[in-house]
Amino acid sequence: MIEQTYLTTQELSSRIKYDTRTIRESLKDSVLLEGRHYIRPFGGRKTLYIWENIEVDMAKPSLGNSTSIPMASGGALHG
Repeated sequence: MIEQTYLTTQELSSRIKYDTRTIRESLKDSVLLEGRHYIRPFGGRKTLYIWENIEVDMAKPSLGNSTSIPMASGGALHG
């Protein structure tokens, strides 16, 4: 099993240099997705972020600079 590093919002904020409020209000559920980038352990309110997945996805090129259209299946239509 691959070990994962779980971070609180404050710890993530320190690593990616974004304010905790920005993470909670702007990034979570738009860029940071539940199940991929964060979990809510034991069905609770606390959010733990999965550092390795966030780190990989941060290095990917922005879709805004691409001429491709993202598809629901995860692929892209190149035009």
